Amino acid sequence: MTSVYAVPERSLAVALKQHVTGIDHIAVAVHDLESAVSWYSSTLGFSVIEQRATRGLNTSMTSAVMACGSAIVVLVQGGEPDSQVQQFIDRFGPGVQHVAFSVDDLDKALESVRAAGGESDTGILQDVGIKQTFLRRDAGSGVRVELIERRGGDFTDASVEGLFRTMEARGIY
Repeated sequence: MTSVYAVPERSLAVALKQHVTGIDHIAVAVHDLESAVSWYSSTLGFSVIEQRATRGLNTSMTSAVMACGSAIVVLVQGGEPDSQVQQFIDRFGPGVQHVAFSVDDLDKALESVRAAGGESDTGILQDVGIKQTFLRRDAGSGVRVELIERRGGDFTDASVEGLFRTMEARGIY
């Protein structure tokens, strides 16, 4: 029997399969960050790891990194009606904005993605011990894929702001 999910040999699925090592985090766009933090905490048992305000050139967002065991969810709320997060919500509704997959080697993973016809919207952004890129958003679901390589680093205000400004400058949400 042939699977309806069979993929061509040089597909994006095959390209990513050889590099993805797990899920780094899931970002969820919300209308009300405080309410979302409360729900994730009281209903699901998540704890707040950090909260931050990120400023771009024209817009901003606030976010809360939540953890439960090894699961990480980043809740994001737009600061203005034309912020990236609000544009996402206006188009797709609140919900999963992006899924960040951990990869073993971002340069090689991105090379494989491009060889399979996939595209990155941001190029590679990096900070101490961390590299990331965002692929094209899936038009049907609205979900964007982030590829992230961690070598002992973590997000900083500077790295999050750099990503936010890159996406803002390119009109990507």
